[in-house]
Amino acid sequence: MLEALTGTGLAASAGLNAYIPLLVMGLLARFSDLIELPSGWTWLSNGWTLAILGVLLLVEVVADKVPVVDHVNDVVQTVVRPTAGGLAFGAGSSAETVTVSDPGSFFSSHQWVPVAAGVLIALCVHGFKAAARPVVNVGTGGLGAPVASTVEDIGSVLMSLLAVLMPVLVLVGLALLGWAAVALVRRRRRKRALAASGAPHLFG
Repeated sequence: MLEALTGTGLAASAGLNAYIPLLVMGLLARFSDLIELPSGWTWLSNGWTLAILGVLLLVEVVADKVPVVDHVNDVVQTVVRPTAGGLAFGAGSSAETVTVSDPGSFFSSHQWVPVAAGVLIALCVHGFKAAARPVVNVGTGGLGAPVASTVEDIGSVLMSLLAVLMPVLVLVGLALLGWAAVALVRRRRRKRALAASGAPHLFG
């Protein structure tokens, strides 16, 4: 099950930021012994790949911190993040890491399964992120966008590292994301109820 947790953590990370988990895996594979990518995924540790991912990450980090631009970025990332999630799950779940010594035993017969699972996981996390950002922007007059984006970036880095180094703790990260999603849904329902009743509200 560690293979599944590793892949899940990386895919969830891609739902927050498409390029961080791919960059983390590539850098760890190139400069450390913490992860050994399977033969079909060694391109992730190529110097040119890492450079391109670094540039794309820089663009994403800047765009995601500007109100309105972050919404446009989320629309574009609706395709990019699930794709990255599929790649991250596929590479991570079949890689040999410090915690996974026999990665081929989990998805050996159905190579498409981890990619499809990664796409779905990243799409769900991306959907939560895209739904939460307008609420944050409206509630803070746009001032909360860079803060929320920074928290998401840090969360993506931590989730990626946990997925490789301590995959069991990925469950904690997923639980926190689930709690945040439930809190967001409840907040939006309260706002709609207040708007429908016409009652004034002081706390956004």
